[in-house]
Amino acid sequence: MATKINKRRHLRFPGFKQKALTLSYDDGVKQDRRLIELMQKYGVKGTFNINSGLYAKVTGGSGNRLTLEECKELYLNSGMEVAVHGYKHAKILELDSAKQVFEVIKDREELEKTYDRIIQGMAYAYGDYNDDVVEILKLCGIKYARTTISNENFDIPTDFLRLPATCHHKNAKLFELLEEFLKPEEERYVNRNPRLFYLWGHSYEFDNDNNWHVIEEFLSKVGNRDDVWYATNMEVYDYVQAYDNLVFSLDGKTVYNPSAIDVYIDYYGNNVIKPGETKKFEE
Repeated sequence: MATKINKRRHLRFPGFKQKALTLSYDDGVKQDRRLIELMQKYGVKGTFNINSGLYAKVTGGSGNRLTLEECKELYLNSGMEVAVHGYKHAKILELDSAKQVFEVIKDREELEKTYDRIIQGMAYAYGDYNDDVVEILKLCGIKYARTTISNENFDIPTDFLRLPATCHHKNAKLFELLEEFLKPEEERYVNRNPRLFYLWGHSYEFDNDNNWHVIEEFLSKVGNRDDVWYATNMEVYDYVQAYDNLVFSLDGKTVYNPSAIDVYIDYYGNNVIKPGETKKFEE
């Protein structure tokens, strides 16, 4: 009989990297164009959470929203993930259960048709959720959902349907957190745990606050580095699930990878566990 050892301190991201970065930005707005350009410039990836029932009616209107065609053109081949944000960006706790289901499942359905891909990620509109909503998300096939909670740390999430971020880009400690995140391991006093920096916000805030320099400085410091894995939210979810699903023998000297993903671990030295592979470790 085998058992699974779930010690995330052994987790390493692809390439044996100990650090990962992902961004999550909401609403599908015009300012996403500039943000995506900056992200691409610095080799950073992330997720854009879209309300498919709130597209602008015409191109170039006075509001922030993009039309359906503009969204498709912007996100489809950008290398970014598109995720659910509620069909009409409703406060989901103010809806009855049937409308809650519709708000999630309709948005997922429309996004999947538009982008021709399976979509199982989400960000809660207004950060609104409770345990009943989480159960609805499970029924709707949602695998992760970002809250508006900032934990100001780099822990790997343990509950992906109540997913916190490291911080919002307005957080006064943004660059303090970034400095700590980027420290070489030998300069840190703590441990060998993997680290995830998860940043969230709305790109229109950079126009409202006249502070595009904040996100560009952040991206210039964290981007295009050899020691950071850049991923969408779903890529982080899939990778962590693949790690968590590794099956170890009782003595911990044999591991089986049932997933379709290469899993990198720091265990008996650096090891890659290939999809479907059973690997024995030599002491």
